[in-house]
Amino acid sequence: MKDWQEVVRTVFARHSNPWSMWTRWASTPLVLVPVWRRSGRDAALVGLWMALNPVVFGKPADDRAWSTRAALGEEQWLADRPRDTAMVVNVAATASLLAAVIAAHQRRALPAAAAVTLEMGLLMVYWELMVRYYDRKGGAHQPSQ
Repeated sequence: MKDWQEVVRTVFARHSNPWSMWTRWASTPLVLVPVWRRSGRDAALVGLWMALNPVVFGKPADDRAWSTRAALGEEQWLADRPRDTAMVVNVAATASLLAAVIAAHQRRALPAAAAVTLEMGLLMVYWELMVRYYDRKGGAHQPSQ
């Protein structure tokens, strides 16, 4: 179990880089492309990007960036698993992305765009909740380890 925790910690340490967080967020609509086009090749490319994104950027020097604190807060939140508002927002964001994927499969552009936009907005709310969680737990502005 300790080995798995070390892997998770390593991934989150790198994913907390603002470049990783923001490029991953901005890439969210790409998830719809393979579904819309019904392309296994596109799915492989998008999947590869989504898998590599959390580790291709280096660990940030500190946790001052809002997005960095969001990632580190999420790491802690996932470990603690509290039943709180963040869980509701996360479920709503996931449902929105699922609705976007269904709309993309049906090739309904406006509903797909609306649902993915809602998901991305809910993700911003979720990130803010993760920043607050991180700050509440005493992690604010400490050097990353």
